[in-house]
Amino acid sequence: MLSFEVSFPTQIFFGIGEINQLGERAKTLGCKPLLVTGGNAAKRTGLLARVQALLEAANIEAILFDKIEPNPRTTTVDAGAALAREHGCDFVLAVGGGSVMDASKAIAAAALSGRPIYDYMRGNPLGTAKELVPVQSALPLMTVPTVAATGSEANAISVLTHWETHEKSSFNGPALFPKIAILDPELTFTVPARITAEASADIFSHIFESYLISASGTHVQDGISESLIRLVVEHSLKAIQQPDHAEARATLLWASTLGISPFALAGRGASMPLHGIEHPLSGIYDMAHGRGLAILSLPYFEQIILADRPERLARMGRNCFGIDIADDQACARATIEAVRQWYERMGITERLSDFGVTRDALPRMAEEAVQIGGRGVGYLPSSHKLNAAEIVSIYEACL
Repeated sequence: MLSFEVSFPTQIFFGIGEINQLGERAKTLGCKPLLVTGGNAAKRTGLLARVQALLEAANIEAILFDKIEPNPRTTTVDAGAALAREHGCDFVLAVGGGSVMDASKAIAAAALSGRPIYDYMRGNPLGTAKELVPVQSALPLMTVPTVAATGSEANAISVLTHWETHEKSSFNGPALFPKIAILDPELTFTVPARITAEASADIFSHIFESYLISASGTHVQDGISESLIRLVVEHSLKAIQQPDHAEARATLLWASTLGISPFALAGRGASMPLHGIEHPLSGIYDMAHGRGLAILSLPYFEQIILADRPERLARMGRNCFGIDIADDQACARATIEAVRQWYERMGITERLSDFGVTRDALPRMAEEAVQIGGRGVGYLPSSHKLNAAEIVSIYEACL
């Protein structure tokens, strides 16, 4: 295990009915929030009206910004930041899924600095991100997740797409940690089966990416990761079959938060290579991030991990999927098949070509994965240094 420093400043309130305390919790951050949501789900389910009523009962004047799209865009963030400055908002309240929460972090930073949010992104050719990231100053943020997926409710990471160039990248900083997160599993009961499947694949990827390429001696982190993977596999299927299954939804929501927290990731010395490979897909083709991860993960296992770390893949199979095979290579291959079958049971069976991805687009995507995901080092860190040709091969296996 490598040395590490952990800071986890988000105050979390978890449980059925916790949403009812939103007004009282919000008052501790300010009196005029920018209320950030997507355009449809919060309204359709009645959650937006419920949140607005809770804020009004606490004498909090909220300014609504309901423009966040999937794979949130820099132009949308800039519009939200301008609205927050115009109305003198003193904190940001995010009610929605990972896109809403990621965008809200970016809005909190840009609203305070007055700078275009593209200045913070690694793809910006001006290189301003070197000065602005990690982000040290932002408006206070409160998160209310409505989907168990990204863990954005309690981490300091924001992922955006600059649509003009289709660059998708992340930035982070201590100021982006939410001050308060309300995790009410009941708010996830209305998540459709398709999105639940994509979200579960996202949680799984957050956990296995660092687990499979971890430094040695991470026994505590390995135990946490293996428990979370088992729970996500089991409870994702329950939630898909019975959307209002409170235990399943609560398990997925807490697994989402813990899966990308320092408790599972610290000390590993590992990156998240599959996210780097996927980001060009959702950045260019606007496909669901979790579905892209699921499609890419199988050839990533077959082409990279099976060659470099078969013992880790076999361990995941034995401890998370119940595979009882002594030989590591055989067990690793059986693990890949077990993951494939889980995806199929969740309804994830597509190929990249189903989303309009063509073979001639692959080299550009691979170069972008290396450039942005590799953060300028000339390769994408994984179990070895992935080059563009290897990433193209992974894409090709998914067409």
